Amino acid sequence: MAEAYIVGAVRTPVGTKKGGLKDVHPADLGAHVLKELVNRTGVDPAAVEDVIMGCVMQVGPQSLDIARTAWLSAGLPENVPGVTIDRQCGSSQQAIHFAAQAVLSGTQDLVVAAGVEQMAKVPMGASIVQGLDFPYGEGWAERYGTQEISQFRGAELMAQKWGYTREDLERFALESHRRAAKAIEAGYFDREIAPIAGVSKDEGARPDTSLEKMAGLNALRPDGVITAAVASQISIGSSALLIASEEAVKRHNLTPRARVHTLAVCGSDPVYMLTGPIPATEKALAKSGLKIDDIDVFEVNEAFAPVPMAWAHDTGASLEKTNPNGGAIALGHPLGATGGILMTKLLHELERTGARYGLQTMCEGGGQANATIIERV
Repeated sequence: MAEAYIVGAVRTPVGTKKGGLKDVHPADLGAHVLKELVNRTGVDPAAVEDVIMGCVMQVGPQSLDIARTAWLSAGLPENVPGVTIDRQCGSSQQAIHFAAQAVLSGTQDLVVAAGVEQMAKVPMGASIVQGLDFPYGEGWAERYGTQEISQFRGAELMAQKWGYTREDLERFALESHRRAAKAIEAGYFDREIAPIAGVSKDEGARPDTSLEKMAGLNALRPDGVITAAVASQISIGSSALLIASEEAVKRHNLTPRARVHTLAVCGSDPVYMLTGPIPATEKALAKSGLKIDDIDVFEVNEAFAPVPMAWAHDTGASLEKTNPNGGAIALGHPLGATGGILMTKLLHELERTGARYGLQTMCEGGGQANATIIERV
């Protein structure tokens, strides 16, 4: 049976909108982790068969196939192609899936899965261009009407459906900051981060925040419970993983760190938008033959606090094992890079603790989600 192994995983620190990475070009962000991935694994870069890079806002400095631009900007061989993909927030997790599927199918042996997003230079929503038609046409309106479709509304709908109060969400957010601050202080992320532009630590965690400070923020919607305190931060970052077949591991003298155990992707209600991780996780577990209690560590993207809270409620997962070193509320969410960042965090946490199974899932625009199970080797 064919196997797909993760043999390398690296990320930049996650920068804030006004932090130390705000002036770094996104192609150079991507180039940095690609070069570091090659250096850390010792692989011959000319042997890489494809570079698949997730990026959500593919306009301006992130346009014209940034996967290819980043690879060449890193000074790496011209014979290696690159393709940029968009599955919204799950773009680089999907890049991992495509890379693993290429290896599992036997059509490729060595593939890079990467992601990048520079939200200080290319803001969220930049790909919706004034003067052009809105992404939703007549067919969409016939099915869903003209109601608002957004993650902000979806988060409010989830809070209402699962009965979460503003205080519930703020307590969850506070714990995310506490865990992240502890992990940064303890150096848990140091091994996975490739410093850039003088930045070596994630910038978003706020160890001095409190419930009192959160309570003073205005809700993002009238009469709503979602505030900036319980939402992921606007961020900057990149990530890269090397996926290899068993044959490539032997041929290039690589060291397998985890095998890709199970891949799943599914759609969900696009109005609620953010509930996809629940059925995606259930689908992945059903395919894997594992149970929720078999999973040692979960990484669930904290796009908004109701997402991991409702996910844990419905799947029966332990929040103690979920985002043990903080999530996007504290550490940030550089859209197209986050899937790879979470997988990098998950892999290193399994290695740090000696645990066996990890599961990653994240909500994505349009009401869909990926779920990935890896097994440390």
